[in-house]
Amino acid sequence: MFLNCHSFHSLRYGTLSIQELVRQAAELGIKALVLTDINTVTAIYDFKKECEKVGIKPVVGVEVRKENRLLYIAIAQEFGGIAEVTKILTAHNCDGATLSETAPDFNKVFVIYPIQNRPDFLKENEFIGIREEELNLLIRPEFKDKINKMVVLQPITFSTKKEYNLHRILRAIEQNTLISKLSDDEICRKSEHFKPEIHLLKLFGQYPPIINNTKKILSECRFEFIYKERGSTENKNKKYFTRSQEEDMKLLTKLAYSGLKKRYAADDKAAIQRVEKELQVIGELKFSAYFLITWDIIQYSNRKRFMHVGRGSGANSIVSYCLGITDICPIELDLYFERFLNLNRTSPPDFDIDWSWQHRDAILEYIFDKYGKDHVAFCGTNVEFKYRSILREVGKAFGLPKEELDILATKPIEKHHSDKIVKLVYKYGKLLEKYPNQRSMHSCGILISEEPITTYTALEMPPKGFPIVQFDMNVAEDIGLEKFDILSQRGLGTIADTVELIQKNRGIQVGIRDTSISKNEALCNDYLAVGKTIGCFYIESPAMRGLLRRLKCGDYKTLVAASSIIRPGVAQSGMMREYIFRHNHPDQFEYFHPVFEENLKETYGIMVYQEDVIKIAQYFGGLSLADGDILRRAMSGKERSIQKLQEVKANFFESCKLKGHSEAMTAEAFRQIESFAGYSFCKAHSASYAVESYQSLYLKVYYPLEFMVSVINNGGGFYRTEVYIHEARMSGALVQNPCVNTSEFQTILKGKEIYLGFMLLQSLERKIADNMAVERENNGDYKSLEDFIKRIPIGIETLQILIFIGAFRFTGKAKNELLVEARLLLIHFKVENRNRALFEEPANDFKLPELKRELLEDAFDELEIVGFPVSCSPFDLLQTKYRGGVFVKDLLKFRKTQVRMLAYLISRKHVPTKKGAMFFGTWIDINGDYFDTAHFPDSLEKYQFQGGGCYLLRGTVEVDYHFPTITIHQMAKMPMIPDPRYAYDKEKQYDVHKQMREDVSMTSRKPYPQEHEIGLPRQKFT
Repeated sequence: MFLNCHSFHSLRYGTLSIQELVRQAAELGIKALVLTDINTVTAIYDFKKECEKVGIKPVVGVEVRKENRLLYIAIAQEFGGIAEVTKILTAHNCDGATLSETAPDFNKVFVIYPIQNRPDFLKENEFIGIREEELNLLIRPEFKDKINKMVVLQPITFSTKKEYNLHRILRAIEQNTLISKLSDDEICRKSEHFKPEIHLLKLFGQYPPIINNTKKILSECRFEFIYKERGSTENKNKKYFTRSQEEDMKLLTKLAYSGLKKRYAADDKAAIQRVEKELQVIGELKFSAYFLITWDIIQYSNRKRFMHVGRGSGANSIVSYCLGITDICPIELDLYFERFLNLNRTSPPDFDIDWSWQHRDAILEYIFDKYGKDHVAFCGTNVEFKYRSILREVGKAFGLPKEELDILATKPIEKHHSDKIVKLVYKYGKLLEKYPNQRSMHSCGILISEEPITTYTALEMPPKGFPIVQFDMNVAEDIGLEKFDILSQRGLGTIADTVELIQKNRGIQVGIRDTSISKNEALCNDYLAVGKTIGCFYIESPAMRGLLRRLKCGDYKTLVAASSIIRPGVAQSGMMREYIFRHNHPDQFEYFHPVFEENLKETYGIMVYQEDVIKIAQYFGGLSLADGDILRRAMSGKERSIQKLQEVKANFFESCKLKGHSEAMTAEAFRQIESFAGYSFCKAHSASYAVESYQSLYLKVYYPLEFMVSVINNGGGFYRTEVYIHEARMSGALVQNPCVNTSEFQTILKGKEIYLGFMLLQSLERKIADNMAVERENNGDYKSLEDFIKRIPIGIETLQILIFIGAFRFTGKAKNELLVEARLLLIHFKVENRNRALFEEPANDFKLPELKRELLEDAFDELEIVGFPVSCSPFDLLQTKYRGGVFVKDLLKFRKTQVRMLAYLISRKHVPTKKGAMFFGTWIDINGDYFDTAHFPDSLEKYQFQGGGCYLLRGTVEVDYHFPTITIHQMAKMPMIPDPRYAYDKEKQYDVHKQMREDVSMTSRKPYPQEHEIGLPRQKFT
C-alpha cells in the first residue's frame, strides 16, 4: 500500500534514515515497500539490502519534482526501468533539459500522478494517486470514469510529531525562509506517516479497483540486482581496454616486458620472475583492463609532459613500475606484492595517481573524452549537516537575529542564552546531526563503467563541472563499480615549476624524473639529517623536521620509514617513540619474537607499515590470507575501523594458541596490530612520498631560489608565504616588493633578485595585474605614473595600493608625492586620452611641496598590504633593542639550562594531553634560524599566546635524540613601535599590529600515551 516513501536522502525534505524507514515497515508487517526519493536514487541499493534483511520486498523509483512541485512518481517495474528514469534526471541535471509536466513514454516504469497534475489521457502504465483526504473528491463526475486508473497514495515522510516539525525546519532551510512563513505547498501533509495496512484497506474499501491497482503495481514490480559477490572479482567497470581479456593480457605482457628492459638489467632473474608471477595473478583476477586504463592515462600525461606520482599500494607492483605508472622499484625496497594483489583479493588494486593541481583538470578531461561521458563520472559524497552550520541554519529558520546566530555558531554552549527558542534550536539541531545536507563530489574517485553509467544512477553536475553519481564510494563498491583515484597536489606543481624555471634562467635541464639523482646526494642527506626541509613536500612541518633530526635521517630508506611512523596510527601506539629509540640504540633491545626479527629487521622489530601488520598476522598469528585481506581493508582508505579488526581477533587468538604462544604474548602482538586501525601507510605509499620529498629536497639544495619562488607561486605548503620568503633570503635572495616595470601576477626571479608577485596584494584583481604585464610587454616600460595611468584602466583605490607597496619606486618620488600626483592626474584624466602617443600630449609637471616619510613607514605599508614586512625584519619593528641572550646555533651547549631568547613566532600546533591543551611552537631568532618550544598546560595558564609577533621566552633547553627544544616557563609578547604613519592619530597607531600573522593548527585526536604507559617490550617475550 505504500508506493511513495521518502528517506532523508530526499534532501531537506525526508526525516527517516533507510534503516528506520524499513524498521518501521517491518514492525507493521508490511510485505512490500516502495522507495521513491525526490529526484534521486541515492539510497536504492542500501534500501534493497535493508529490506531483504527483514523479508520485505523492495521496490524502487523516483518522485519527480520541478521547483518543489510534484509532477509524478516513477516506479521501476524491473531494474531496467531505473535507467529510463535516471536518463531523464541526468539530462535535466547536467544538460539543463526541462522536466516535462507529464512522463515520457516509459517501457518498464509505472507512473503515478498526483490528482492536481493528472493528464487528460492516461497510458496503460499510468495511474492517478489518491490520498485518504482526497477520497471525498471521487464523488465528482469528472473522476468517476477514472477510478479504474487510480491507486492508493500514502506518502511516508516522517513518523512522529517531532519529526514533522523537523521536516518543516528542513523545508525552511531549503527555502531560506522562516518556519512561520512556509506555505502548505512547501511542506508535506500531516498524514504522511505509516499506518496499518488494514486501516488503508478499510478507508479505500468501497473502491476495490483502487486497492487492486495498488496491489498490481506491488506484485508486478521487482528490484533484482546482483551485488558484487564476496570472493568474486567480477565488477561493472569497463571490462576490456582492447576487445577481450586475451588481447588485454597480450598487450599488458608486451608493455611489462618492454618496461622491464628499461628498468632492469637483462639478466636480473629476480625482476623477471616477479614480473611473471604478477602477470599470472593479474590475469587470473581479470584486472588487466584496470592496469591498462591506468597506463593509458599515464601515457597521455607523459605526452603532455605533466609530472605525476603513482602511489598507494600500486607501487608494490613491479608491473606498474615497468609500465611507468609508479617510480618505485619494489625489489629495491622489498615491497610485499601480496599487499597490493593476491588471489584472495576481490577488488582491483589501488592506484592513487597525483598530478599537479594545475594539470589535474586536463587529465580529467582526457578521461571523460577517451572513455565517453556516458561511461565516466565522479563518485558522489553525502555532505552531512555539521554542528556549527546546523545551529546557524536552524536558528535562522526560527527567526533568530544575526547576532544570536553568530553566538550559536561560534561560542560554546554555556555562553548561549537559554530561552525557549534557543532550546528548540538545540533540540532540533541535535536531531539533524548525521543527516545528509547536500551531495558533493568525491575528492578523487572516478568511475569508468562498461554499461552506461545511467544504468545504475542519475548524474548531477556540481559547480566544479564534472558529473557525479548520486551515491558514495561505499555503495559504488558494493554494486561493483571500482574507482580510479585521480588526485592533485601542490608539491608536484612546485617541482615542475622549479624545473621549468631552472631551464629558463640557467639553461640547465634537470632530469628530476630520474629518481637516482635524488636518493643518494650527500648534501641532500646532510640537509635531511638536520631537518633543513622547509618547502619540501611532506617533510616540512615542525613535527616531521623534528622527527628527521631525532633520527638523524641521512638516507632514502630511513626517510621512507619516517614518512610512515609520523602517521597517527603509529604515533598513537607508541611505536614512533620506540622506533626512534631503537634507531638510535640498535644494541639496547631484543626482538619480541623470532618471527618479528625475521620479518621486521629493517624496522627494528616494529610494525611501521601496513605490510608489516599483515606479515605478523600471517607468520606470527597464523591467520589465513582471507583474514589478512580483512586486515588490509581495515587499514586502507576504505574500511578503517576497529570493528573490522575485531572480525579477525578471535581467529588470531585461537590460531596463536595452536602455535603455542602465551596469552600475554598474543595480547601484546594484537595490541600492536590493533593500533594500526588508524591511519597508517603501506610501505609503497611511504616510498612514493619519499621519492617526491627527495625530488623537492634536491631542488631546494641545488637551486634554492628557483625552488622557493615556485613554492610561493604554488601557494606554499604548511606555512604562510612570509616563511618561504624568509627561506629565500636565508639562501641569498634579495627580495623586492612588486614593481609595475618588472613584476608579474606570480613571483619572479631575476638573477638573485626575487620580485614578489601582484598575487600577494590582497586587494588587487588578477585582471589588472595581467593587463599591466601584457601592456608592458607590448609597449615597453612605464616611464612615469602619468604614463601608467594613460595606459592602464585603474581606479584610485587600486592605484593607491600599488603606490603604498612601492610599485612606482622607479620614478624616484616619495610615496606621499605620488599619492597627491595620482589624485590630481585622475581628477583631470580623460578616458579618450588613454593610449595616445606620449609626444601628442606633454606630461604634466606637478610642483609639489617636499613630503617627508619616516624610515619604517614602508614596513607598515607592507604589513598592511601583504601581511608582513618585506623591507625589514620583524625584529626591526620592536621597541626594545634587546635581541636575546642565547641563539639557536648554540642551543646544544645549554642542555638542561634555563635560557632567555627573543624570537619571532612562525607557527604553533595544539596538542591534547590528559592534563589539558598544550602547544608546540616554531620560531626564528634574530639570525633567522629555526627552533622549537613546548608549552605545557600549567605554563599556558599564565603565559598564553597573544597572536603573531616577537616574544621574549624563558625556558629550559631539552635535547631529545640530537634535537633541542625549549620547555617554556614564561613568555611575553614584545611591543612594537607605534605606526609612524599615524603619528597624529593615537587611536590608529596600533591597528595594523593586529595583522601580524602566525600559523595555527588544531588537533582533535585523543592524547598520545606517554612512554611509561605504552610498555612496548624491549626484551624477548617468553
